[in-house]
Amino acid sequence: MSLHEPQILITNDDGIASPGLWAAAGALSRVGKVWVVAPREQSTSAGRSTPPTSDGSIAAWPSPIGEGEIEAFSVGGTPAQAVLLALHKILPGLPDLVISGINYGTNAGPGITNSGTVGAAIEAAAHHIPALAVSVETSMEQELSHSLEVDFSAAAAITAVFADLMMGRQMPPDVHVLKVEVPAGATSHTPWEVTRLSLDPVYIPHIRRSESWEDAHRLWYTIQPDRSTFQPGTDAHTVLVKRMVAVTPISIDMTSRVSSAELEACLRG
Repeated sequence: MSLHEPQILITNDDGIASPGLWAAAGALSRVGKVWVVAPREQSTSAGRSTPPTSDGSIAAWPSPIGEGEIEAFSVGGTPAQAVLLALHKILPGLPDLVISGINYGTNAGPGITNSGTVGAAIEAAAHHIPALAVSVETSMEQELSHSLEVDFSAAAAITAVFADLMMGRQMPPDVHVLKVEVPAGATSHTPWEVTRLSLDPVYIPHIRRSESWEDAHRLWYTIQPDRSTFQPGTDAHTVLVKRMVAVTPISIDMTSRVSSAELEACLRG
């Protein structure tokens, strides 16, 4: 870790007014200098997108904690755009760590490419900055809300622990993001384990039926009711079945780990 006060950027995809974001900011303000740069509006499922339709405007945001210690800004754009603007426009230099979250609802399973929480962390990792993507299990009804019924205290404490670890240690070469999933009802002492990404979907997509293709076809999701499908050792099984904190290493190198010889033999028959 560098000798200067650690510089920590916090963002999210639930929007800058999210209590989960500010729970993380409060916990991390005891670790280093915190900057908050987050989407102005709810941006769930934005992935790592940077749509040209975003207005990109930046506005100072009054921090509800820290009495002037935390500088906060809202951005008219996606989580990834918030990270880009923070790195290239707002912060005086590159931060030591980027934290995305704390998200309402888990980001377990293959849907992580949809996740704005994970997308923001990957954007940071693409700039060679260690990144954490943190989510806490909630009900579906709470996932697009800023519900005050969700207790972020344990997830915030866990976030601070992994933030300290990431800044204090050199991660293995292929670990660019740590994705942390916290079960509902966890405490700061809930055990954690390293997992792999579940290939079984956690969120099941549905499209509302319509008689006409011209009608609006709204997409929504339900959580997989049959949790016996989740394989042991995966993030979904650990957080939703074992009720432990799931820590999944993510690489931005999306190349399959298959050997070149095996793939070539398959393709050439």
